[in-house]
Amino acid sequence: MAAQHDWLTEHGDFLYRFALARLRDPHLAEDAVQDTLLAAMQNQGFAGKSAPRTWLTGILKHKIIDIIRKQSREQVVEDLGEDLPDEAGMDDFFADDQRHWADKPQAWGAPQDELEQKQFLQVLQECMNRLPTKLAQLFMLREVHETDNEEICKELDISTTNAWVMLYRARMNLRKCLELNWLGS
Repeated sequence: MAAQHDWLTEHGDFLYRFALARLRDPHLAEDAVQDTLLAAMQNQGFAGKSAPRTWLTGILKHKIIDIIRKQSREQVVEDLGEDLPDEAGMDDFFADDQRHWADKPQAWGAPQDELEQKQFLQVLQECMNRLPTKLAQLFMLREVHETDNEEICKELDISTTNAWVMLYRARMNLRKCLELNWLGS
């Protein structure tokens, strides 16, 4: 087992990539990793019940959530209407008033295999970067960190209905972006 002073060397790159994929800002990712390592070294709670990387990633997840919470409190609320396609653009996905798909989403094959591919992760990150900040934060909290809706609504100061609408829009925008840039349709 590596000593605490080796954690940066052995796990720093992984932790930085993990934070960057979620925060989308190199400076915030560096700060999160630094705060994680500092907290880990100050806390003598590592008992060796898990791998150091697993323990450090757990701390990092909490630091990332703290940063997202801080950003949501400090940011000026964006006008989502400016960043999203008009409502008519959403109708392109559906064939009729009963909201049946105009064309079904493409089969993605074995998603677990594609997720492991570095190119897919790069395209996904680019698609996430194109989302408005608040939509990206909501998507990350819900789908990546698996935070429940009640907590998300409290942290982002939005209603439950608004959260579902925003999550739907984030998913549809990511779907369209991935189909164009990854699946090549």
